[in-house]
Amino acid sequence: MTRLGVLVMAYGTPPTPGDVEAYYTRIRHGRPPTPELLADLVRRYDAIGGTSPLAQRTDAQVAGIAAALETLAPGRFDVRFGSKYQPPMIEDTAATFVRDGITTVVGLVLAPHESSMSTRQYMDRAGAALGDVNFIEIGAWWDDETFLDLIARRVRDALASVPEERRDTTEVIFSAHSLPMRILDNGDTYPEQLRESAARAAARADIARWDIAWQSAGRTADPWIGPDILEVLRTKRSEGVTDVVSCPIGFVSDHLEVLFDLDIEAQGVADEIGLHLVRTASLNDDPAFVDMLAHLVLRVAP
Repeated sequence: MTRLGVLVMAYGTPPTPGDVEAYYTRIRHGRPPTPELLADLVRRYDAIGGTSPLAQRTDAQVAGIAAALETLAPGRFDVRFGSKYQPPMIEDTAATFVRDGITTVVGLVLAPHESSMSTRQYMDRAGAALGDVNFIEIGAWWDDETFLDLIARRVRDALASVPEERRDTTEVIFSAHSLPMRILDNGDTYPEQLRESAARAAARADIARWDIAWQSAGRTADPWIGPDILEVLRTKRSEGVTDVVSCPIGFVSDHLEVLFDLDIEAQGVADEIGLHLVRTASLNDDPAFVDMLAHLVLRVAP
């Protein structure tokens, strides 16, 4: 049997506080951050314990995908991880497939929605590094039935923590990472994907009151897609909403954008304005989730 490669890709995170500056410099395409920008990022990492658990969460997801594929198709797949901004880099892992003579590789990004400035960049970098290797891309998977069911279940679980008499008036806010607005000039459908995935998840959770918001915009001069979730929370409160379930549907694991941007920053705004805010649990390495990802690979494998 010819073994197929599976290149699982994610953003990456600095493993220690001492790695933050180099990591930030890579994100900025080789331009070191200003002292102020670096201090702000370090402050946010410090607030969640010094480092993000993203590396451990991603490792567990990759291991889960590999184990699920081994169960479903013993000996058929070779699963490896490559990161966008933290070693092992996408290019380095791709090179190991070429070195080992693997002629077909499936690419999977650990992000449900697709965009020219996010998942497309992962795939382009992987394809370039793989060269003549047959590269099969898995595109957006936000519409996968299992994914939507898992999100809906987490929404219902979070809603159960709201006092029963207030559940009918609780609003669910689905969010994803903002991107620069210039992506819309070329017809990028990222915002439409977020709204449609939110609508489908809300319907499965039997939720009538829901909305979308954007979060974690970069510290750049470019305008970013909005409205920002902090603004949305203030607006909802001014409209009389007292309870909100925050569902970061665009993220698949606990990391800085969830643990700080939502659990600390958004929670701080909620406390300030008298809004009861509860967040849905992250997918992390939920066996049902990694099994779903393994089935995505199986669907495209020749």
